[in-house]
Amino acid sequence: MKKLSLSIFFVVFLFSFSLNASNENLYKKLDTFGDVFQTIRSNYVTTINEEEVIEAAINGMLQSLDPHSSYMNLDNYKDMQEETNGKFGGLGIEVTMENGFVKIISPIDGTPGAKAGIQPGDYITHIDDESIFGLSLTEAVDQLRGLVGTTVKLKIARENEEEPLDISITRAIITVEAVKYRKEGNVGYIKLISFSEQADRGIKKAIKALTTEIGKDKIIGFVLDLRNNPGGLLGQSIEVTDNFLTSGEIVSTKGKDKSNIGSFKASRGDMTNGKPIIVLINRGSASASEIVAGALQDHKRAIIVGEQSYGKGSVQTIFPLNDRSAIRLTTALYYTPSGDSIHKIGITPDIEVTRSKKSDPADNTDNQLDYALDLLIKDSIIN
Repeated sequence: MKKLSLSIFFVVFLFSFSLNASNENLYKKLDTFGDVFQTIRSNYVTTINEEEVIEAAINGMLQSLDPHSSYMNLDNYKDMQEETNGKFGGLGIEVTMENGFVKIISPIDGTPGAKAGIQPGDYITHIDDESIFGLSLTEAVDQLRGLVGTTVKLKIARENEEEPLDISITRAIITVEAVKYRKEGNVGYIKLISFSEQADRGIKKAIKALTTEIGKDKIIGFVLDLRNNPGGLLGQSIEVTDNFLTSGEIVSTKGKDKSNIGSFKASRGDMTNGKPIIVLINRGSASASEIVAGALQDHKRAIIVGEQSYGKGSVQTIFPLNDRSAIRLTTALYYTPSGDSIHKIGITPDIEVTRSKKSDPADNTDNQLDYALDLLIKDSIIN
């Protein structure tokens, strides 16, 4: 009865999200779903896991909308909450689904995925020698996760590489430190790794610490590094941006529901007291990173340096369900202060600087960062 009630729940779920009482065709489709499910239960060659079949049907419905909408069962939902809090298990990669394969949005700096050489734009085609074509994003992510200390073998298709790459990664507990910072001469360097719940707090701490360490009168500016930052919480992107603006719109959102239509404005004041800012982005900068970069660019508060960003301009809302599972649903698109949507386009840098193949974080060679630092130093000399 419990499993059968799950099918009834699915019909109610469809009804509550989609049904127009006057639409007879939709009633017929709901009846068809029930017929198909009952036929599978009665006639499929082996005994099915009914809950898994229902979950796959729900996820298929959501995935038909866009790659960012998905179903999360109890375990997936719990994992998602751990990620948002900044601590989770896995490889340390942000992914989406495209053309039937898992596409890397960004490896998170300092995690096993980044250390193994995973790059933004890579496609995972096989996991442990098994093709993932046809799997949902949730199913693929489940295979990527595993016990800490175990190794997963990935086959990677990469642009400009004729042959697929085999990369083995050892799973680990991923503790994401949202913000790292250091002084580079008289410049404050701030690396924002993810927009978890610690992001705004970490940015505030970094600005205050660097200003004190370098000296309020000696600090010549800041580099905000958003490269390979896959995004995170929308609210945190607004809070982070508010630390650098005195006024004006940060981002606006537009969706079908009135609750998803809004404009968010700066209100706190500029913590840097108007010091020059350079923002570094690349194609691994997505979502919340693009909100920050777009707002600072439109207000001419920062110079954007690097490469075209990823182009994820949609907002996902988590809807918890009665059985403690949840769905992640795209509910709005966001727009920069100039009114532009960057969805599937990205943020275009003011100054394009392609990452040199010779750049290596392990020995501190980074041509994009060097360019940003030189730009700030030259600007301070001119002024």
